[in-house]
Amino acid sequence: MSQWDGIDEFIAVATTRSFTRAAKAIGMSPTHVSRAIRTLEQRVQAQLFHRTTRTVRLTDTGRVLFERCERIAQERDEAIALISQQGEPQGELRVTCSTALGERFVAPILRRFAMPHPRLSISIDLTNRVVDLLAEGYDLAVRTGHAADPRLISTQVASRTLYTCAAPGYLARAGTPREVGDLERHECIIGTSAAWQFRKAGAELIHTPHGRFRCNSGHAVMEACRAGMGICQLPDFYILPHLRDGSVALVLQDFQPDDEPVWAVYPQRHHLLPKISRAVECLQRELSAAV
Repeated sequence: MSQWDGIDEFIAVATTRSFTRAAKAIGMSPTHVSRAIRTLEQRVQAQLFHRTTRTVRLTDTGRVLFERCERIAQERDEAIALISQQGEPQGELRVTCSTALGERFVAPILRRFAMPHPRLSISIDLTNRVVDLLAEGYDLAVRTGHAADPRLISTQVASRTLYTCAAPGYLARAGTPREVGDLERHECIIGTSAAWQFRKAGAELIHTPHGRFRCNSGHAVMEACRAGMGICQLPDFYILPHLRDGSVALVLQDFQPDDEPVWAVYPQRHHLLPKISRAVECLQRELSAAV
């Protein structure tokens, strides 16, 4: 008997929460699945599921086994796919991305990427926290700024422009800044970035904004700016629609920073997996045109 016997059936039941659905998912009979689970429980000398006529759920022991076996099974399947050079994305693709970039661009792109690949599932965690991909088991991150972790591969998939702007009413009341240093005398509306970027004559300038309104939502910062609370610096996709309708105006255009790179970041050991390489290609193709 192999130590792996019953593990695929166990993962299928834990995932579907049903012996019948698990049997259908792996192409076996419900009788086979029940027998495999029973044999596995005898081998580990522990009950893995709480069973009732309506529900099937993991015991504490089953949950521990599932958390370890699920990832091992995925890596096994990925290794076989890689060696056989099938090139078909499969398994679970765990992605993390900032909330705004993810909601607006990354989640729709990866949804379209997944649709023609029935053996691929995608889990996206939208958070402004910088996630440790290796420690937390993620396959891919989409990030802006500088990528410095030597354990990871970084591929640029797009770039975005940062603009500094204010409502015409605010500028009429408080004046228009002509130099970066003038921002010290202005109300700044602060988003997720603690430092604003500028460039003049090839030199990078950094300003630490101060103000009465701070929010980790770019949309909320933009609305505060339109309402006349002060000056903000945000990526282009927040600002461009409001530039067109005249509700905000650009300031400090002579100090426009370089475009900010957008990276696909992933562990080195995963870079040849089809689910990673194809997802990165999709992001390069679609994100660069959208951002």
